[in-house]
Amino acid sequence: MAKVFQASRQWERISELWVTEDAATDLTGFKSDRRNFNLALWDPTANGLRYLRALVYELATRLGDDDWSKIESVHNREVGDPVTVRYEGKSVCLDYLQAALELGFIEKEVDLDGARVLEIGAGYGRTCHSMLSNYDLASYTIIDLKNTLSLSRAYLRAVLDEKQFAKLKFVQVEDIDTALGTDRFDLCVNVHSFTEMTPDTVKAYLRLIDERCGAFFVKNPVGKFRDKSMDGHQKGEEAVKLAMETGPLRQVLDIHDSEAVAAAVPAFIDAYRPADRWTCAADTRGLPWSYFWQAVFRNTGSRNTGSTKAGSEKAHDARP
Repeated sequence: MAKVFQASRQWERISELWVTEDAATDLTGFKSDRRNFNLALWDPTANGLRYLRALVYELATRLGDDDWSKIESVHNREVGDPVTVRYEGKSVCLDYLQAALELGFIEKEVDLDGARVLEIGAGYGRTCHSMLSNYDLASYTIIDLKNTLSLSRAYLRAVLDEKQFAKLKFVQVEDIDTALGTDRFDLCVNVHSFTEMTPDTVKAYLRLIDERCGAFFVKNPVGKFRDKSMDGHQKGEEAVKLAMETGPLRQVLDIHDSEAVAAAVPAFIDAYRPADRWTCAADTRGLPWSYFWQAVFRNTGSRNTGSTKAGSEKAHDARP
């Protein structure tokens, strides 16, 4: 069973060249170098640092008080030297801005206080950092590849306090069958990593979510693109080829055409529904990207329905 949870060819290459075994040895500058440009951001040296900052600034002007409160509650965001802007005296980077928007979307459907959270593919840990800083979670489990897990462990060790870090559990993909034991979760999270896994691996994870989780938040692309003009394919044609092999949604579309993106949404909902008994409670575009979509699914079966808003009272009564 564990064999299904192996790295895709795309991620084998990333682990060999960029998110290497040494990725976690020095956090200095990692949010602005190739480690993070393979985890959370596209390389702005190829796409234009000026445009990245312009995007972040514009998004910052649209944030509400609640969004800013979520961002400001997350301490030590400066670790790793992110690309930031300042708006009305407050510093923000794109990673934590996205996290605040994602949390605002999730909390409308899922009761996060006291929740047991599972994240599959956490990158360097910005979603985990943001959740633990804004909600009194019971626990947070991260499943990831060895090198990326080392990076998230090092980063979260640097930014979280002792009480927050004690709630974490790190699980390598090879150890899923044994490390999870009988653990159940109120919420599973996947942000932009299912699209980089083989279709069989995604199916295996969806089965795991169906068996162990009460709700599922997913934010991923609705399809693929092959537009060399956007980044010059600066990672090479081999990287493009490997990217086209991964994810459950490999239809090529114009990602800057709103109608084309909208037409791909039903397939996105179907592809990421863990099983027939799961309902899509909410879905919308995953800002700021034109072709990302996000959704919260609820398990309507008898297991793990606890942290949804509709069933939160029942779930909290059931928790030991």
